[in-house]
Amino acid sequence: MTSERKVKNMRSPEPRPVAVLVDAYTTGNHLPPAFAKLGVDVVHVQSSPELMTSMRLPDLTAYRAVVPYGTPAETAARLVEFAPICVVAGQEPGVPLADELSELLALPGNGTAQSVARRDKYEMIEALRRAGVRCAEQFKSDDAEELVAWAEHRGSYPVVVKPMSSAASDGVAICNGPEEVRKAAEAVLGTVNIFHERNDEVLIQSFLQGEEYMVDFVSYGGERHACGIWQYHKRLKGTHRIYDRDSITPPDSGPGPAIIAYMHEALDALGIQYGPTHAEVIVTPEGPTLVEVGARLSGGLLPAFHDICLGGNQADVTALAYARPQEFLDRYAGGTYRKLTHATWILAATDLDGVVEAIDADVVAEIESLPTVHTFVPKLAPGKRIRPTVDLYTATFAVHLCDASGEAVERDYARIQELKDRVYRLRDDAGAAA
Repeated sequence: MTSERKVKNMRSPEPRPVAVLVDAYTTGNHLPPAFAKLGVDVVHVQSSPELMTSMRLPDLTAYRAVVPYGTPAETAARLVEFAPICVVAGQEPGVPLADELSELLALPGNGTAQSVARRDKYEMIEALRRAGVRCAEQFKSDDAEELVAWAEHRGSYPVVVKPMSSAASDGVAICNGPEEVRKAAEAVLGTVNIFHERNDEVLIQSFLQGEEYMVDFVSYGGERHACGIWQYHKRLKGTHRIYDRDSITPPDSGPGPAIIAYMHEALDALGIQYGPTHAEVIVTPEGPTLVEVGARLSGGLLPAFHDICLGGNQADVTALAYARPQEFLDRYAGGTYRKLTHATWILAATDLDGVVEAIDADVVAEIESLPTVHTFVPKLAPGKRIRPTVDLYTATFAVHLCDASGEAVERDYARIQELKDRVYRLRDDAGAAA
């Protein structure tokens, strides 16, 4: 008996399962620790020859291995040795490759049949239209004059002009006349978006009138869990709608139930049966209508904050769905988050233009000492350019607030608005700096 026990103790431990993450930029960085908590290692794959420096880079020290860029077939062949349990897109550019790799490796995934509709915003809305799901009117072209002609023929403004494939309001403009449409289209055509993709065409859509919401889900085998609905609060600045802050929408009252029901229809229409999704939805007089959806984690995900506010977070639920599918189905499928407290996520906007000389530590300390502040995240460092805010990427910092008292959250929000342009001290010669 003793010798048998000794032989058992000398055996090699079972290898840990492996999840493959494609392009785990920005909030994709939350996936490695989520899988690690479940005893799953991660391997990173990038969809481009070089890392995309326009986004927060993946922490490659968190991975068992980093597979070099190659064709999908080459990459799949390299991944076989790890016997992965899943392939998950960590950010928008990784969605098509994650679809293809999961198909090549015969793993649970959304397949390639509708991959284009999950990245191309025109095809996305057309997929909804074919499925009979409420959606915007739209047109695309590589010619600014054709876009103007469509808007004029339609005869109703405002309209929305945007790149075919981007995120974080990059290049999005709300236009109230033909000249604004022309200018917005010309500003996008021929440029490169934040994912290093060339904008050869531009999309124009009918303006959806109503309140806008951020809607996050996790799916596995078509069974879904609603991870959160947050209402966007924005203001119009020229042709841009500037983010101000978000607030939690209860899942069981107000527009929550209708948004959740609509998103099931939209995700089915896009063939999204597995993995995390992050959508923007506007509740129009006719009902919830999709702006766009990404088959990846929310860009606003902060796991510890979401755990406090919602009773869970999208990264952990995603990892559970792939690592322990039955546990996900038993605990989460068909369910929703809970609103546990008052909370808001502020994205500070500015009209400043210059070069940052320093971060004012006293101002930051005052913000961080406010009773409802959970996290303060500066987005600029000394030497970086601060520009007037036009989208998420030109917001100057983020602050997460939560408290049992809604009045306390509002009070601290107001104080942060008073302090926001004092966080960064600019160089005296900033106006002339490049």
